[in-house]
Amino acid sequence: MGQAGIPGAGGGDVTHDAEKEGARMSFAGAMAYGDYLRLDPILTAQAPLSRAHDEMLFIIQHQTSELWMKLALHEMEAVRRAIREGDMPTALKMMARVSRIMQHLNDAWDILRTMTPSEYTRFRDDLGQSSGFQSWQYRAIEFIAGNKSAAMLKPHAHRPEIAADLERRLAEPSLYDEAIRLLAREGFEIAPAALERDFREPYRADESVAAAWAAVYRAPETHWALYDLAEKLVDFEDWFRRWRFNHVTTVERVIGFKRGTGGTSGVAYLRRMLEVTLFPELWSVRTAL
Repeated sequence: MGQAGIPGAGGGDVTHDAEKEGARMSFAGAMAYGDYLRLDPILTAQAPLSRAHDEMLFIIQHQTSELWMKLALHEMEAVRRAIREGDMPTALKMMARVSRIMQHLNDAWDILRTMTPSEYTRFRDDLGQSSGFQSWQYRAIEFIAGNKSAAMLKPHAHRPEIAADLERRLAEPSLYDEAIRLLAREGFEIAPAALERDFREPYRADESVAAAWAAVYRAPETHWALYDLAEKLVDFEDWFRRWRFNHVTTVERVIGFKRGTGGTSGVAYLRRMLEVTLFPELWSVRTAL
């Protein structure tokens, strides 16, 4: 009974000596795990402004979300570039990864929802006017996904380098713009208005694009790469919608209908965002078929 509860115990010595198996144990003058990942600045970047226990959760939730958004942007840019260059295997692989990132971001709301309204009010005033509404990476994701709005540059005017980066992203074709261009290159008749437009403006549904996607969905075996891309885009928007829904639900659960710290109407503003559709024809085609 002396070995009870010890995994793998069979009466012998189960002590594991990694050094005897060749593991390096001394890293003086060498790059170790923490050095490569630069863990010191990452793990010391949490600086609560209050003595509230739950502020650490709030900070880490948002910091890690920003890291995942950085990766999402990295992958979405690769997808857009691959579509433009006709490299569909890469585009499809990276687009699937973006959806998994969005799934992970959705799961993170479950952790934040363990914070009660009473716990949040203990440090909310310390946030000042800072708000997730001001996340420039989230704005960049929206721009590359196609939800364009020049007005959303204003919260970043005090950071010229960030404002310039977002201005560039605003003017670039979105993922969906590149997908529509691909439809045209594949021989579908796409109206010039859908191809030669001001990319700073939100995309508006176009009948020629709807007809092209309908043809793809009616003969997926003939247009498999386009069909697969369409479903990968829908998968992404599906997760993105869930992220927005989880966001508004979490906010309502924690602060009710108070105004957001950044000045928005809070839940009311977030609910309006639920109405945004990124790839309209890919949703309407389901009714048309």
